[in-house]
Amino acid sequence: MELYKLTVHELSKLLKSREISCTEIVESIFNRIKELDGTIQSYITLNEKQALERASEIDKQTNIDNSSLFGIPVALKDNICTKNIKTTCSSKMLEDFVPPYNATVVEKLLEKGSIILGKTNMDEFAMGSSNEQSAFLETKNPWDLEAVPGGSSGGSSAAVAADEAVYALGSDTGGSVRLPASFCGVVGLKPTYGSISRYGLISLAPSLDQIGIITK
Repeated sequence: MELYKLTVHELSKLLKSREISCTEIVESIFNRIKELDGTIQSYITLNEKQALERASEIDKQTNIDNSSLFGIPVALKDNICTKNIKTTCSSKMLEDFVPPYNATVVEKLLEKGSIILGKTNMDEFAMGSSNEQSAFLETKNPWDLEAVPGGSSGGSSAAVAADEAVYALGSDTGGSVRLPASFCGVVGLKPTYGSISRYGLISLAPSLDQIGIITK
């Protein structure tokens, strides 16, 4: 069974029945990333060592949280602040910026037992709709390497479409979750404004920005 192909709910069910371990999920996804991401280029920063350490800690817990996100790895768009993990907004200006705090959405995910895989590529400062405006990488559409994945959350959408992430977070101001999700054939949701905290999201247009979800 290729664990990286499964959905959040499928993996959660297997974890809760202890048919699989959290470490097995994380290892499966990182093996997939190592296989494909040299071509797809979804990620700017990987968090493999810390992700495996956290997975091991979760596997040792005797009580399993009822949350469907418990033990499930997530990829984060690189404009969402992560303590001790670089947050670059795909810009040379922030190439070495390591936030001293987590965004509220990251704190809430960690409280539920989520595991951070890494930070995904994007249009620089979220200004773009093709993901060609990154200062670091040119993310490819997993379905057609000659096509763009859309933007600005193109790295998050490409990672999910290529099974390099079970689900991912992006940000949407004028379509930056919905557009790349459509281009990559995955599900993207821009929630109601204010329903997910924007604290720790490096903003483009605060009156419109919203953290969104991309999944299978």
